[in-house]
Amino acid sequence: MSNQAVRNGQPGAERRLAVLEGVLERITYANEENGYTVARVDTGRGAGDLLTVVGSLLGAQVGESLRMEGRWGSHPQYGKQFTVENYTTVLPATIQGIRRYLGSGLVKGIGPVFADRITQHFGLDTLQVIEEEPKRLIEVPGLGPKRTKKIADAWEEQKAIKEVMLFLQTVEVSTSIAVRIYKKYEDASISVVKNQPYRLAADIWGIGFLTADKIAQSVGIPHDSPERVKAGLQYALSQSTDQGHCFLPEEQLIADAVKLLQVDTGLVIECLAELAAEDEGVVRERVPGPDGGDPVTAVYLVPFHRAELSLSSQLLRLLRTEEDRMPAFRDVAWDKALTWLKERTGADLAPEQEQAVRLALTEKVAVLTGGPGCGKSFTVRSVVELARAKKAKVVLAAPTGRAAKRLSELTGAEASTVHRLLELKPGGDAAYDRDRPLDADLVVVDEASMLDLLLANKLAKAVPPGAHLLFVGDVDQLPSVGAGEVLRDLLADGGPVPAVRLTRVFRQAQQSGVVTNAHRINSGHQPVTQGLTDFFLFVEDDTEEAGRLTVDVAARRIPAKFGLDPRRDVQVLAPMHRGPAGAGHLNGLLQQAITPARPDLAERRFGGRVFRVGDKVTQIRNNYEKGANGVFNGTVGVVTSLDPVDQRLTVLTDEDEEVPYEFDELDELAHAYAVTIHRSQGSEYPAVVIPVTTSAWMMLQRNLLYTAVTRAKKLVVLVGSRKALGQAVRTVSAGRRCTALDFRLAPRPLEG
Repeated sequence: MSNQAVRNGQPGAERRLAVLEGVLERITYANEENGYTVARVDTGRGAGDLLTVVGSLLGAQVGESLRMEGRWGSHPQYGKQFTVENYTTVLPATIQGIRRYLGSGLVKGIGPVFADRITQHFGLDTLQVIEEEPKRLIEVPGLGPKRTKKIADAWEEQKAIKEVMLFLQTVEVSTSIAVRIYKKYEDASISVVKNQPYRLAADIWGIGFLTADKIAQSVGIPHDSPERVKAGLQYALSQSTDQGHCFLPEEQLIADAVKLLQVDTGLVIECLAELAAEDEGVVRERVPGPDGGDPVTAVYLVPFHRAELSLSSQLLRLLRTEEDRMPAFRDVAWDKALTWLKERTGADLAPEQEQAVRLALTEKVAVLTGGPGCGKSFTVRSVVELARAKKAKVVLAAPTGRAAKRLSELTGAEASTVHRLLELKPGGDAAYDRDRPLDADLVVVDEASMLDLLLANKLAKAVPPGAHLLFVGDVDQLPSVGAGEVLRDLLADGGPVPAVRLTRVFRQAQQSGVVTNAHRINSGHQPVTQGLTDFFLFVEDDTEEAGRLTVDVAARRIPAKFGLDPRRDVQVLAPMHRGPAGAGHLNGLLQQAITPARPDLAERRFGGRVFRVGDKVTQIRNNYEKGANGVFNGTVGVVTSLDPVDQRLTVLTDEDEEVPYEFDELDELAHAYAVTIHRSQGSEYPAVVIPVTTSAWMMLQRNLLYTAVTRAKKLVVLVGSRKALGQAVRTVSAGRRCTALDFRLAPRPLEG
């Protein structure tokens, strides 16, 4: 591998810089966003004497020999250290150095054992052989043609990635993103980066418009280039979909884009008109404003416009069809049916539950909503029992693995995630759609508040004409992570979809402090936090102390008092990701408490995180290429193995699927000892611990706290200040998301 220089210093600064050479032994901290790294290097002085170096070591790998230029300094806590301003990777010149270099996991397929064998065989010529005559590796005992090819390919790929890294150094793109760019474009990588940088924002997960814009500036694309403005408009729209909106009003989009791009309003208006004229750009359409206000010109990204039109037309098609795949319920003797049902289940249906059962079995599309303890689950079980008694084919699904498991336990029938049910394929297309519908007479979707627009559309397309589709969910919970507010839109006044809202809390549920307080919070009353055996408040006004106390409660106190497993049964749910009581910081503390480092425990550092066998992790993006039918944002699992030679980590997900991750894909995973409340939707846990602190002031809203409390089956512990709790209960979330599904289902004249 040829030498590569990475320049971060000022021109002419080299004369004043000291030089340090050494082998990168370990990275103790790395910020993936800006490349700032704290590392330990072996300068060859012996006696295991490692030196601390700090600075931008973006792209440097453990095991590499580095020639670093920088300045000596001293840290009050860590002592003497070297601040790196630029570095060059140099190939090791000694057999011992070569052995360590190869055995460090730097080249996929070579671990310490094979590194030893290869260097014994080729000596100082080892790296030259791998570079120029890789087929000769077959001479080494135990290295067959397959592994030899794998090593040669890995070496070539690493060289190519280094070149991309080198080119991108000026814009401080992280190693993992450079790897993604190379894997997407291969030999064309540098050409795309130079000539079409805004493509990166659309094609590469992890590169947003801002990074692409930095790259574009560095390769000389003008500030007012139409290409830049169009990319900025699409970025502003895609940011809004990340916040749940399906469209933005045109005036708001133009204002957002002017602020983002710092260009004239006229240029933005011009470029928006051009984008709208292109087939694959954006779509403009007049729709009612959010909250049914004055009409606005909505601007959609094409996929969201298509999905909204498609979902509304599919639902109306299902509602209006004359076909019926469950005709037996048109003229069923309900008294007899309900008597039979009571014998099966041992309980009577309340009047509103009975209404919901009849609705689901006689209407083609229906919604069942209600809070905890109101009997949604028993109602669903009753619908399924009666449908199966008439030999109907019942299909059960939920948006998450945990919710699907719970639905299966409840009904005694198989349930799967919506993704698995539809057999989503790489790229996101489903195996089941309008041309190849599911073989189902009744489709029941639980936790429907989590269904975003794109997934709901895929599901509706796969329901055959005449089949019944029942959405079940709690509309007062947070809306979906993805764009849309599907359940709320289906329940809109004057809409065509019939619905039942269960409101009566059953007596046995009234004994639960969790259920009682969930309803109190939902109606704007403070929860009762004294005298209950399953709902507690630990008062702590200081945010940092509240964070530490949250960890103590989750990792030690609850397991000791209630006998619950801190990894499997206890979940910390934080209102936000950042801050001393945010999910990000708490994950680090919880990992130390629950899965601490041990000499015998395999681990892998990636960016600022360390992954270990036994870690609880979550997927943070939709990836249609992974697993049998994709792995989706919010999927939770446990790390079961970690292979430093093949550079692969395996996660066993909640759906009992083993999913491998290459080490360069680890930015798709985050720890899940603590997750944000948004990410917990659709999951239930025996116990939840919720930090409620004034540092999360902007996030403290009633539906957020309500969602968190309703995730608990047995126990809720709030940790934080009474002031913050009061703010959360009082604050009703501001404004609706920008969606027009309710309007498309029940069109009305637009005025203005």
